[in-house]
Amino acid sequence: QVQLVESGGGLVQPGGSLRLSCAASGRTFSSYAMAWFRQAPGKEREFVAGISWGGDMTYYTDSVKGRFTISRDNAKNTVYLQMNSLKPEDTAVYYCAGIRARFPKGPDYEYDYWGQGTQVTVSS
Repeated sequence: QVQLVESGGGLVQPGGSLRLSCAASGRTFSSYAMAWFRQAPGKEREFVAGISWGGDMTYYTDSVKGRFTISRDNAKNTVYLQMNSLKPEDTAVYYCAGIRARFPKGPDYEYDYWGQGTQVTVSS
């Protein structure tokens, strides 16, 4: 069993930055690819970024490429999402998720574990 706890959300002005963290329990974190999803009000949950279990491969949805960076520290059982140049359309609840596979997969129903979510609001 793996438990995921996100932190780092908040209110930020357009153009600002935030770093989300997702801490995982358990001793098998390095056996999981990890991903960040987000869900805005009235919209479906969408894939934002993913990272392979070794951290050597990363994936991003087009709207965040060049602005967001996903990384992980397997020694600390933590995955991060650095978000720069934030826009109002990035406003959403952000979730981290884990899948027992080398590479992250897109559909959210493929993922085995989910965090509770953290709110990110981009507004002036």
